[in-house]
Amino acid sequence: MPKPTLDRELKKGSAELLILSLVQDRQRHGYEISKLIESRSEGALRFNVASLYPMLYRLEKRGLIQGRWVDKAGQRRRRYYRITATGKKILLAQRSHWQAFVAAINQIAGIENA
Repeated sequence: MPKPTLDRELKKGSAELLILSLVQDRQRHGYEISKLIESRSEGALRFNVASLYPMLYRLEKRGLIQGRWVDKAGQRRRRYYRITATGKKILLAQRSHWQAFVAAINQIAGIENA
């Protein structure tokens, strides 16, 4: 049975955390980020181009990620993103806040080990 797509506001609130987490270990291009979010969430989360790329541009403008164009023979030119030192600090704080938020929701809703 397919999982329903999660509420737009919940997805919007977690998008920055998800993107920063995926570019933490290595640089990735936007399409790869989108596909990883979809596959790792088993289809529950999807980011289309209209929402993902503006988010990447905003993160880059804020100095949390850095993008660079890469040309590969026989492929389209792609912009690869990597996390910056500032982005790593923000990611650490966001993870901490997210863990506290999830713990509070679990406690209120009576969910154990979620």
